[in-house]
Amino acid sequence: CRIEPRYQEMLSKDIAETMIDGIKVRVIAGEALGIKSPIYTRTPTMYLDFTLKPGAHLQQLIPKSWNAFVYILEGEGVFGNQKSQPVTSHHILLLGPGDGLEAWNKSSKVLRFILVGGEPLGESVVQFGPFVMNTQEEIDQTIDDFENYTNGFEKARHWRSESAISLDY
Repeated sequence: CRIEPRYQEMLSKDIAETMIDGIKVRVIAGEALGIKSPIYTRTPTMYLDFTLKPGAHLQQLIPKSWNAFVYILEGEGVFGNQKSQPVTSHHILLLGPGDGLEAWNKSSKVLRFILVGGEPLGESVVQFGPFVMNTQEEIDQTIDDFENYTNGFEKARHWRSESAISLDY
């Protein structure tokens, strides 16, 4: 079922945030520590930006049926089990099914990470180049639309990449 696109813009200063027990969260989508984002998502999702002070411990619920991951932006933390090895910045953790996420900041520096998750759509996926659709027929139609500058690609006829132009191929 195709739906009309919807766009929501939110300034950084308007993102819901709170701080409790050494844990700061910015709730971009979803809910955490008792606050909820005003952003509407058609499919239930969460996008949470956590900062844990040294010694802080977080327990965040994630519905069992959701897919989720953590990306560590800064510092190092222990995730999942208090006896686990610390994970450092620029690493991603794919979460398995469970009741949520537990994280500890056992270091002397701030730990900052994002938690992103959502309810799986369960739809087929067909990809060709930058195009992602549900069926090969939809991909074929999208390529045809792109090549003929129709159905949303009308402005593509005169568009040129600024970065490609500056490379002087």
